[in-house]
Order: sequence, then C-alpha cells, then structure tokens
Amino acid sequence: MISVTPGIALDENEIELSFIRASGPGGQNVNKVATAVQLRFDVLRSASLPAPVRERLRVLAGRRVSREGVLIITAHRFRSQEMNRRDAIERLVGLIREAATPRKTRRATRPTRSSRQRRLESKRRHGETKRSRSARPDFT
Repeated sequence: MISVTPGIALDENEIELSFIRASGPGGQNVNKVATAVQLRFDVLRSASLPAPVRERLRVLAGRRVSREGVLIITAHRFRSQEMNRRDAIERLVGLIREAATPRKTRRATRPTRSSRQRRLESKRRHGETKRSRSARPDFT
C-alpha cells in the first residue's frame, strides 16, 4: 500500500509499471537498457480513490488520461530504472494529493464604497488629462 493522504492509500496492484527504452542522448546505454518507466493507473476503475477525487484527478491530469480513463506517466529523467520508477510513483502520488484537496468555492463580494469612489476619481482624473491634451488655444 502506498500512502497518499491520511484517508487515501493506493493498492500497488492498481499500478502497472513497464520499462521502455528512453529517447535522447546517452550513447550505447540508451540503445541497450530499458531505463525509462511508463506507469499506468486506471483512474476510472480504481477502488482506492473516492468518486470526487477520481473525477478531480481525471480533470487535473488532462491529456495524460486516455479515453479509457487510464493515467499514463512516463519517467525518464534519471539513468537508473529504480530512480525512474520512484520518480513516476512520486509524480502519481503528487497528482492524487492535489486532486484530494477540494477547490475553494468563490464567495461573491461587493466592492466597498471607498473602492468605488477611488475608481470613479481615477476615471475623472484620466478624463481631465485627455481633455487637457485636446484643448487648443483660440488665436483670434
């Protein structure tokens, strides 16, 4: 079990890890060793996540979630397989933690009287400045 928050723990059987060859520079090592990690986590069918967290995670992950609802995280930052595996799991846990905290609802507020007065005074001053620029002296 992977502890995410006090109320949420992921079952390790829900996470599928596969090792692939990383792209980019690295010489012979890149061509020989599969050090990159591709983590797959089925968001829609996960029993570990409550429904609201599941939905927020799907929205938060964006393009990383497939049509079937599988979250795919690819980690190839490090040269060792173990470090990339750890990195992928940490990124998944971070995403779930972020999804576990509900967004604050915005409370509608009204502008104060003084802020309205400041706004109107600023507008009046700006108008005065523009009027003074366009005024031409009358030479008769």
